[in-house]
Amino acid sequence: RRREEEEEEVEETPQEKKLRLAKLYLEQLRKLGESCPAPAGPTGWPRAQNMALTHPARLTSHSLQVQAPDPSGIRVLRGHQLPVTCLVISPDDRFIFSASKDGSLIKCKWEVASGKRLCVVPGGKKGTEERHMGHASQVLCMAISSDGKYLATGDRNKLIMTWDAATCKRLHIFTGHRDAISGLAFRKGTHELYSASHDRCVKVWNVAENAYVETLFGHQDVITGLDSLSRECCVTAGGRDGTVRLWKIPEESQLVFCGHQGSIDCIQLINEEHMVSGADDGSIALWGLTKKKPLALARQAHGMLEDQGLQQPYWISAVAALHNSDLLATGSHSSSVKLWKCGEGFRKLEHLWDIPLVGFVNSLKFSSAGDFLVAGVGQEHRLGRWWRIKEAKNSICIIPLQRQATAPSTEGPNSS
Repeated sequence: RRREEEEEEVEETPQEKKLRLAKLYLEQLRKLGESCPAPAGPTGWPRAQNMALTHPARLTSHSLQVQAPDPSGIRVLRGHQLPVTCLVISPDDRFIFSASKDGSLIKCKWEVASGKRLCVVPGGKKGTEERHMGHASQVLCMAISSDGKYLATGDRNKLIMTWDAATCKRLHIFTGHRDAISGLAFRKGTHELYSASHDRCVKVWNVAENAYVETLFGHQDVITGLDSLSRECCVTAGGRDGTVRLWKIPEESQLVFCGHQGSIDCIQLINEEHMVSGADDGSIALWGLTKKKPLALARQAHGMLEDQGLQQPYWISAVAALHNSDLLATGSHSSSVKLWKCGEGFRKLEHLWDIPLVGFVNSLKFSSAGDFLVAGVGQEHRLGRWWRIKEAKNSICIIPLQRQATAPSTEGPNSS
C-alpha cells in the first residue's frame, strides 16, 4: 500500500517540499495546542482571511457558513439577444463584463450596483475584425487582469483581443492559434496571459508588450477550459482526452490527472493546491495538485435527465470557486445552480443549497469578497446546440450570498 501511495504521489519541486514540510510543522503545532485564533481585521473577517484575499499566493483556506440564498433577491440583467457564453467580474467587484453568441452584442460592461449597461461593443462580419471594434464570431471565453487594467476575449475565429477595461477600447489582436479559443486566464499579479484552444495547445502571451512568448503541447483532444492563479503555471481541461493537466511554464513540463469518464468541460482553481472540474458525465471532481486521482468525486451531481425514454446525467457546464475558501458552485441545465462545500480537508464534497435558475448555466463567477455569485445563462450550451430550452432567458443573474466567516479550517494538513 505504501508503494501504491508513493507511485500516486507526483514528484515535488524543492519549493513544494519546503511548503509541505512547513505545513506539517504547523499542523503539529495545532495538535499540541500551541496555535491560537487570528485577531479580526478591520472588516470583521479574521486577519488571515483578509491576507488570503489580498495575497492569493498565501495558501490559507477558510470555511464559510453560507445561508440558503433567497431566489427573490436574484437580479436579472437583460441585453444579450443570444445565449451568454462567458463573463468576468472586475477585481473591485464593481463591474461585470459579459459576452454572448450574438454577433451584434459581442461584449457588454455592466455596473453591479445599478445593473446599468455602461458599454456595448458591436461585432461585424467575419474577416472585418480590423475595421470593426468587436469580434466577428462567437466569443467563448474572457479574462481580466488582477489589477483590472486589461480585459482579454477569445472567439471561434481563432482570435484573442485585448481591451482597456476602463474605456472598452480595443488595444491589440493576438493571432497564432489554429482553432477556436476556449480558455483565457491572466496570471495573478502580472499581465501574462495564458490561452487554450481547440487546436489542443496552450500559448503564453505578454499583454503589456503585445508579445507572444511560447506554446505548450500535450492534450490529445480539444481544450475546453483553463485557469491560473499566482504561480507561474496554469491548469486545463482536455475535453474527451479525459485528462486535467497542470502546466509548469518555466520547466515546460506538465502533470496529468485522470478521473472523469466523460468530456471534461470546465475547470477552476480553488487555491494554489486544489482545483475543481466538471464533465458531461455529470460528475464533479475535487483535485489536489500532488495526487493523480481526484480527492473527491460527486457523480450525477445535478441529477438525471430523461430524454426520449433514455436517462443520462445532466452535463456540468460551469464551475466556480471562491478563492482560498471551501465554497464551490456548479451549473448545468437542470434548472438550478448548486452550492458545495469542500469538507474533511478537501477530501469530500458536501452539497449545501440549490438556487433555482432556468437555462444553460454557461459561466459562473464569485465576487472577490464572496458576497455575490454571477451566472451567465442561455437557452443553449456555450459550445453547441444539442438542446434548446425555450423558456430560459438569455441573461446575467446576480445571486446575493449571505454568509458568516469562521476561523481557518483545521480539518486536515491540506487546509492550512
